Amino acid sequence: MAPGSIMMAPICLVENEKQQLRVNPEALNILEKISEPVVVVAIAGLCRTGKSYLMNRLAGQNHGFPLGSTVQSKTKGIWMWCVPHPSKPDHTLVLLDTEGLGDVEKGDPKNDSWIFTLAVLLSSVFVYNSIGTINHQALEQLHYVTELAELIRTKSSPSSDEIHHSSEFVSFFPDFVWAVRDFTLELELDGRLITEDEYLENALKLIKGNIPQIQMSNLPRESIRKFFPKRKCFVFDRPTSDKKLLHCMEKVSESQLDLNFQKQSRKFCSYIFTHAEAKTLREGITVPGNGLGTLIVIYVDTINSGSIPCLENAVTTLAQLKNSEAVQKAADHYSQQMAQRVQFPTDTLQELLDLHAACEREAIAIFMEHSFKDDKWEFQKMLVETIEKKKEDFLLQNEDASLKYCQAELRKLSESLRESVSRGTFSVPGGHSLYLEAKNKIEQDYELVPRKGVKAKKVLQSFLQSQAPIEESILQADKALADGEKAIEAERAKKEAAEQERELLKQKEKEQQQFIEAQKISFKENITQLQEKMEREKDELLREQKKMLDHKLKMQEELLTEGFTNKYEEMNKEVNQLREAVQQTTSNRSSAISDGLIKAGGVLTAVLPGPFKVLGVGMTGLGAVMKSGGCCTQ
Repeated sequence: MAPGSIMMAPICLVENEKQQLRVNPEALNILEKISEPVVVVAIAGLCRTGKSYLMNRLAGQNHGFPLGSTVQSKTKGIWMWCVPHPSKPDHTLVLLDTEGLGDVEKGDPKNDSWIFTLAVLLSSVFVYNSIGTINHQALEQLHYVTELAELIRTKSSPSSDEIHHSSEFVSFFPDFVWAVRDFTLELELDGRLITEDEYLENALKLIKGNIPQIQMSNLPRESIRKFFPKRKCFVFDRPTSDKKLLHCMEKVSESQLDLNFQKQSRKFCSYIFTHAEAKTLREGITVPGNGLGTLIVIYVDTINSGSIPCLENAVTTLAQLKNSEAVQKAADHYSQQMAQRVQFPTDTLQELLDLHAACEREAIAIFMEHSFKDDKWEFQKMLVETIEKKKEDFLLQNEDASLKYCQAELRKLSESLRESVSRGTFSVPGGHSLYLEAKNKIEQDYELVPRKGVKAKKVLQSFLQSQAPIEESILQADKALADGEKAIEAERAKKEAAEQERELLKQKEKEQQQFIEAQKISFKENITQLQEKMEREKDELLREQKKMLDHKLKMQEELLTEGFTNKYEEMNKEVNQLREAVQQTTSNRSSAISDGLIKAGGVLTAVLPGPFKVLGVGMTGLGAVMKSGGCCTQ
């Protein structure tokens, strides 16, 4: 957790005043500074059931979230406490304490439903806190869970079947933990001891009967089983039998608590710390702290507008923001690494291009790690454009450094020659031969200068061109040479100048080919890493689909065991749809990736420099480029 984000105490995250929800900007600012993954634990339950105390235990404190010792609820809205995760390095534990459900001081029961829904949507572990036992009354009080399908949409344009299709929720919803406080019963069923989890599962079994009351009673049971495949239960004894201590729990030391409660609390906290995963969205997208802040704003704004939160829209909106950040993060890495690794001027153009390729490879990897749902490759295209511009800047810097360095070196090496010319040293018979000797010495010394860079030949040519009139003047004034000899020397000088020009042209052609090869490497790297990402995403999608299918099959098995044949058969449609989805994802995997790569190739080629486009690489040449890079779509 970032040092600037350490919180000494909780802060209100979502204010709830006069039945209107509002996100606290100060809390958002805290989340904005958290770029690492967050494990989000939210707790909900009826008023004054000890929720806040349990959350303080997770924070490792006795106090923090306000504890109510009177009949009036203390927590309003949703409060947040971000603390470093005690057992997951580079993770932040975000604790969300919600206001009590069923508060008589509130007029609109719909408000409770939205608080409950937000807690479910934001958390990776959702804790429901209740008093006494998990009985008919306790389940009736948990009617909010039956409303989730009415208050949330998975897709932006769902069909009538999809609106209530609970399969999709499994990909978005958190793990479910039921915390039963002040539990006084024996964990025993039919004469045998049972675990807390068995106690919960037994309480969630459906009751047989067709009368409306029974069907209504079964609704929360069905909803919990549908929406939360991963369930856990903890029972807690009363913290202490001393009523006075119960009224000041913030000041009660560990040693003053009931021994069983101490043990149960440690067991609960240990489970959360060990098993609670980072908050993720569909297809394994990990949500960092700043991403959580974005989701909160999206959900609350949607609720306040009178609409229903759509999970697909939330992911798309989050992707737009996070992909922009991914481009910036990758581009910044490229700039920083190039600045650290490049020593201007580089000895050759290839040296600079090799460094560019290495830094670009790392930048693309960073982008791939932090981006998601870039379905039209707009942001990857943006990264290619950005890095291309930055590369051009480094090339210009390299050329400028080489130019200045070579000019300075030649100036030093030719200083004695200039002085000799000024003194008239060469204005004597045989002076032309002396001049050539001095000039050749400068060229030889210049050749020995290390790391002159890409402008070495150009600077030398410019120097020799500047010397041509002087050389001609000395030649013509040299009385030791006959006219025929002078003509031969003049012709030799012309040939040397022409050779210099040819050398420069060769260098330019070589550099042009190096640029083209660099673009090929860049293209291959983008496509190769994109392919790897697409394969991971397809694997994750398949994993999720199988998870949903396994969940439905397990539910069917439970319904059959419990004697609900009709409900078992009603689920066949959903099971068959999921089987088809798994089959389709499996069979179309290779072709879908291949088609996607070809389209991506066309998008990325469009932003590459002219010489690369001329090669026809992209839509038509993608296969050849990928094969040469060892990349395949099988």
